[in-house]
Amino acid sequence: MIAAVLVVMATAVGNPPQAAPALAEARRLINAGEPRKAIEQLQSLDDASVQLQRGLLLGVAHYQAGDAARAVEILAPIVDRFEPASIERREAEQVLGLAAVVAGKYAEAVPRLEATRRWAPDNMELGYALVQAYIQTRQADRARTVLAEIYRVTADSAAAHLLTAQIMTRLEMDAQAEEELAKALQKDPRLPSANLLLGQIALFRGRIAEAITLTGRELAISPASAVAFSQLGDALVRQAQWDDAITALQKSIWLNPYYSAPYILLGRAYVKKEQPAVAEGMLRRAIEFDPNNRVAHYLLAQLLQQTGREEEAKREFAIAERLRSPRDR
Repeated sequence: MIAAVLVVMATAVGNPPQAAPALAEARRLINAGEPRKAIEQLQSLDDASVQLQRGLLLGVAHYQAGDAARAVEILAPIVDRFEPASIERREAEQVLGLAAVVAGKYAEAVPRLEATRRWAPDNMELGYALVQAYIQTRQADRARTVLAEIYRVTADSAAAHLLTAQIMTRLEMDAQAEEELAKALQKDPRLPSANLLLGQIALFRGRIAEAITLTGRELAISPASAVAFSQLGDALVRQAQWDDAITALQKSIWLNPYYSAPYILLGRAYVKKEQPAVAEGMLRRAIEFDPNNRVAHYLLAQLLQQTGREEEAKREFAIAERLRSPRDR
């Protein structure tokens, strides 16, 4: 969840004396990181004269409690009832915009987050939330403009297109990312990381030969990129080109020996090369650097099972099972 970043006054001016302590206590609980207690406090407050303030605090509390959808439901009907220049309006718009992003209501988030940019233009967290909303609503140019401001590059530069593509891939908007990367490379054919990212997308989409070509282009530009060598090794493993894959992955490790992915891939390659002892060493090194890597534990368990070490294999299978995410079960 994106954290709310606006801290407002503990109580609103003009609240009836009998309601002020309850509102102040709810605000204190929210600021203290106890939003669920604040919700309980506010649910017992039925003073009709403070329903607007109560709604604001309830919306904030639900957002902080991780219930973004409920926050949107509460705040959307009341946000425009606050005075445009008031601190309550600012808080309501900020939290509504952030909650709408988390809840996947990107079109609703855009105008609220745009409003926050007018009074908090340098707030990177709010800017990044707006970038996500723009990308999800297919407004790449606007997303790029905000990212350029955040990263202090020119909005129409190759760098700005690359940054936008990077966020798009994180949001699994690969088609949009490929368009941005094509524009980036048009402006700067030797832009580092652009071909790497295109290769990553191609690899994810199963276009292995294309991934190898693109990653090779990246290495021609950035010959010391451990990530590029690892990506090349990954593609070669998928093509069962074991010797070439091992060469690429070893190069990756020599450049950065603390990244687990190439060790896992080397483990797979050495299994296929019928070198179980070497494969085991690679998988154990991967686990050393990333103890919670389920794939490494599972592959090691399979290898141990194949070599007759049943008890050790059971332990590794158990660890791999424990590391499975709930959605994979």
